[in-house]
Amino acid sequence: MPRYEYRCRSCGTTFELNRPMAESSAPASCPEGHDDTVKLLSAVAVGGSVSAPSPAPGGGGGGCCGGGCCS
Repeated sequence: MPRYEYRCRSCGTTFELNRPMAESSAPASCPEGHDDTVKLLSAVAVGGSVSAPSPAPGGGGGGCCGGGCCS
């Protein structure tokens, strides 16, 4: 079940709720009992690592003339 993050506009509390996707837009009360909440956009991490792109094979200098297409 997806987890959604909310913030209470009244007290500033940030909290999470597990609810079905069909209920993602339904109102949520904060743990302190306030009803003025907003759903936050969450960043999702996907597996893998970030690295610099590897250079093109062949050692060309890039561009048209570096790739040997110029006459």
